[in-house]
Amino acid sequence: MPALPQSIGQTVIASQVGDVTGDGFLDWVYLVGTKQPDSPYITNVKLMIRDGRTNQVQAITLPESAGYEPTIWLGDLTGNGVKDVFVVMDSGGSGGIILAYVYASLHGRMTKIFDSIQFNEQHSFKVQYANNYKANVYSENPRKKYTLDLQYKGKEYLDEIYNANGTLKQPIEGWVDPPSALYPIDLARNGKYDLLGMQQIAGRFHADGLGYIENLLHWNGREFIIVRQTAAIYGEDI
Repeated sequence: MPALPQSIGQTVIASQVGDVTGDGFLDWVYLVGTKQPDSPYITNVKLMIRDGRTNQVQAITLPESAGYEPTIWLGDLTGNGVKDVFVVMDSGGSGGIILAYVYASLHGRMTKIFDSIQFNEQHSFKVQYANNYKANVYSENPRKKYTLDLQYKGKEYLDEIYNANGTLKQPIEGWVDPPSALYPIDLARNGKYDLLGMQQIAGRFHADGLGYIENLLHWNGREFIIVRQTAAIYGEDI
């Protein structure tokens, strides 16, 4: 393979080889970025695709172009038999939030078809503590309600929040983090992948985790939609 082109001051930080254009030729897909001398934080991250047939290079600036440990995965997420490009990096913010993007070849150009920030903006939640040692998680899209039993948290935790009769001492609201994990998953073992995402449910503060929202995302030909959403809580030691 010939040397990969890169911008001045930038280095190749991740690369994969696969046919992402659907023409039968292997393409070189890689990320370039600017490394910091005293930090693992990488800035000016760009997605680069060298067409294996024409040798032309397409450079794509990511919506959020800085983060930690950028990675590339190639696989068929749209179900058309052509590999798509899945880019993930850590934002570095609290909660381990990721930045994730999917690019697919549409009409001869690589086009962004998934953006984790946009996904989070389109799928909001409310978390409200309730009487009798419960917390309710409300999903706006899809419209769902999940009731979490908080008794696994233990007596000391509950005594801080509840009166002896199980009523709340005061109203408490939590929140649901943006996605902290997103994984390609081949449920049917046929080479066509969905995305499985995880978002932490936080209580009074971020470290007060109540569990996770898990979303299974499927490409319907126009967009990734949630085909299954569940809430998972931590188990109590017995």
